[in-house]
Amino acid sequence: MMLTKEGLAELKAEYDELVTTKRPAAVTRLSDARSLGDLSENSEYAAAKQDLAFIDGRIAELEEILRMAKVVTNHGKSHVDVGCKVTLHVNGKKDVFTVVGEWEADPKEKKISHESPLGRALMGKKRGDAVEVEAPAGKILYKILHIE
Repeated sequence: MMLTKEGLAELKAEYDELVTTKRPAAVTRLSDARSLGDLSENSEYAAAKQDLAFIDGRIAELEEILRMAKVVTNHGKSHVDVGCKVTLHVNGKKDVFTVVGEWEADPKEKKISHESPLGRALMGKKRGDAVEVEAPAGKILYKILHIE
């Protein structure tokens, strides 16, 4: 499991918030709902119990990710690797993507996983290289203009 330093910090912050703020609030909510009476017809109790289970599941997932994470701290600018910002030429325009670990991927922020089709095609490539990626609309040709 690969992460950038920034991605690791974001996951640690999420974990800390879940453990110190959201989980205690969910436990309090569950306790308050339990005190309302008949649990079999208490929708607030059922919802609070479900929310707590979701939080506990996410905490366990984050603990596993943080335990297994390999942080990418040093990447060269000669080839595409996790942590690189890559300027691509595609369909007549320039676009900049950051190649990140799978847990950091966020298409809206132009953060693509090294495991995604485009990420896999870019890994190890150099400035000036072209890669072709199969997309739902057909094959798309990307040319690497810059790596930082």
